[in-house]
Order: sequence, then C-alpha cells, then structure tokens
Amino acid sequence: MKKILGVVLLTFMLFTAACGKDDYPPVAINEEIDRCEVCNMAIKDDAYATQIITKEGRSLKFDDLGCLVEWRNEHSADSIAATYVRDHNSLEWIKYDKAYYVYDASIQTPMAYGVISFETEAAANSYMNEHGVGMLMDAEALAAHSWEVNKEMMGSHDHGHSHGHDHSDAHDDADAHDEEEAHGEADAHNEAAVHDDAA
Repeated sequence: MKKILGVVLLTFMLFTAACGKDDYPPVAINEEIDRCEVCNMAIKDDAYATQIITKEGRSLKFDDLGCLVEWRNEHSADSIAATYVRDHNSLEWIKYDKAYYVYDASIQTPMAYGVISFETEAAANSYMNEHGVGMLMDAEALAAHSWEVNKEMMGSHDHGHSHGHDHSDAHDDADAHDEEEAHGEADAHNEAAVHDDAA
C-alpha cells in the first residue's frame, strides 16, 4: 500500500512540475546555419533575432522583428505555439505578447523596420529617454503598426548579414567583367588580322 501511495505521489509531483514547464521553449541561434524564414538573410545571435515555435515543435527564426510579423500575417495563428523576441539589453528570450517595443525610423535593425524589444516598460522608456527618439508600443499596438522599411537605411548599414541581392550583384559584375575580357580579346584579334593584311 505504501509503495502504491509513493508511486501515485511521485506521478503527481512529476505532473505538477510538467505543468509549470514551458512546452515550447526558444531554441538557441546557430549563426553558422540559421537563416531568416522570410528574407533568407543569415541570423546573428543578437538583440534583433526573433523566433516562432510551431505546435509541431519546429523553430522558425527571423533576423528582424518585421520579418517575423510578416510571416505571422501570412500564416495561420493556429500553427503557432509560442513567439519569442529578444530583450534589447540582456538578449534574453521573452514572450512576444509580454514584451514592450520601441519604434523609430532612425533605429537600425537588420531589415530597417526600426522596432526593438524590451522585457520591461521601464527599460523601453529608459532607451527612449537616453536616445531621445522612439514611440512605446505593446504587442497589441504592433498589430496596427504599418511596418514600413526605412529604404535609405537599408543601403547605409550592415549587421554582418549576407544579402541575397549581393550575390546577384556580384554575379552581374562577374558577367560584365567576362564580357569586357571577351570584347578585349576580339579587338586584339581584329587588330592582329589588320596587321597581317597590311603586311
């Protein structure tokens, strides 16, 4: 009887502990392989990284909060188990709907959406006071936010990400270089032919 009672008590304790545990915890960023689900940029393990954990347990990672919101707007909320952002100061993961946000077009973020996150309202206010810019928002306010990209900023800063269009630009440059070489070789060949005719 005591043995049975002990098993029941142990089972109850384990069940109680499980109830207090987050079933969908955030996953660490791996800078070597993680890429944004929306823009395909490499994700830095920094204050701008965000992620969604699906109900299947898959971690979807984003390099900018704006990319995460774009993904959420295009997919069913039923598939989402948890959404996380980073505290701008400590880099700790915090729940999306519990965080406080600061927006200003001048704030540099990887995709230039200009929104950063904080665990507490006091920390968000402190940032705005220190930098003299920003508008305080919560998750509900973010839903009505316009999420405009600061296009001027997109070309003026780099957070160590590999932009997809950089590869195509490099490819275009290489094609142009090859074309110039081909023209050069053709011109040299024509000059040699003229020289032979003259001789």
